[in-house]
Amino acid sequence: MTDRITFKVNGTDGAARTGVISTPRGDIRTPAFMPVGTAATVKAMMPESVRETGADILLGNTYHLMLRPSAERIDRLGGLHRFMNWDRPILTDSGGFQVMSLAGLRKMSEHGVTFKSHIDGSKHELTPERSMEIQRLLGSDIVMCFDECPALPADRARIAESMRLSMRWASRSRDAFGDRPGHALFGIQQGGLEQDLRQESAQALTDIGFDGYAVGGLAVGEGQEAMFACLDYAPDMLPKDKPRYLMGVGKPDDIVGAVKRGIDMMDCVLPSRSGRTGQVFTRTGVVNIKNARHQDDPRPLDEHCRCPACRNYSRAYLHHVFRAQEMISGMLLTWHNLTYFQDIMDGMRNAIATGTFDVWETEFHTTRAQGDIEPL
Repeated sequence: MTDRITFKVNGTDGAARTGVISTPRGDIRTPAFMPVGTAATVKAMMPESVRETGADILLGNTYHLMLRPSAERIDRLGGLHRFMNWDRPILTDSGGFQVMSLAGLRKMSEHGVTFKSHIDGSKHELTPERSMEIQRLLGSDIVMCFDECPALPADRARIAESMRLSMRWASRSRDAFGDRPGHALFGIQQGGLEQDLRQESAQALTDIGFDGYAVGGLAVGEGQEAMFACLDYAPDMLPKDKPRYLMGVGKPDDIVGAVKRGIDMMDCVLPSRSGRTGQVFTRTGVVNIKNARHQDDPRPLDEHCRCPACRNYSRAYLHHVFRAQEMISGMLLTWHNLTYFQDIMDGMRNAIATGTFDVWETEFHTTRAQGDIEPL
């Protein structure tokens, strides 16, 4: 087992890549989807159940954990892995995105951001140095540098100003992170949909030097077509021998399109949030289990799925427990969605390794097009 975090590309098919990120806590097979455990839990799931879906790594959230229960408390209790009973790798985001979403509750300067907690109104400050300290206290395996992420659309001057501030914060994050064997620091490319600003950001990050690189500032309102257009060039601006992480993505066809364009890692709350609201992703489309059409349906959600919801329960039962607001509904539907997302990743890894990604992608889209996409 490695005492450092390394990345090896084992195969390519076009721009798509498959490989392994090796860490002291275990290997992460890429392309990888990271379930989101915002507050030290993937909602409605036990850690061992998340692992059973095929997840190699989870994502935790600096902003939420610093407010409750606090990074210092988690550190005193043995770190985030012990605290949440997950012994495999954890990536934590820097808190920047959540802080920037607070709008009127925050004030930004060159130094960092001061803000009021959405929980109790208490005042806090988050800087590159404080973000690195929090993520160190949590014990994160992969740490994200502190950045600012403006929502799109935004004018070019605003995007350029934000990107350059993020690059200065990236340099401060690098200095504050220091040398921590067994832990990695990722830089975050910004620049909106402006290709030259993306290139400027990529060059600044490469000059600083990181263990991996994220494509940030997407999935923030620009739409899939614009996102894919950016991904047609943005990943290639980043070092080829380091992992590339697309933050906050996304829907199944977003994920497939991102991997096709050279992305190695993704995360999104969608599979767990959708499971709690009755929206289910299947090979043949989206099922909304609350719809009356399912109340007498004895079939599983997906007859080819390996998850407990599909192995052991009918659509009729899942419809019933959702309508009755039973806790088991969110548990089963989230388990199914996370399994489906991990099966997509496994399918892509195998297809890339065998040079059949185009065939796999065509079958993926064809199968989905043949099914229903039910109204909410």
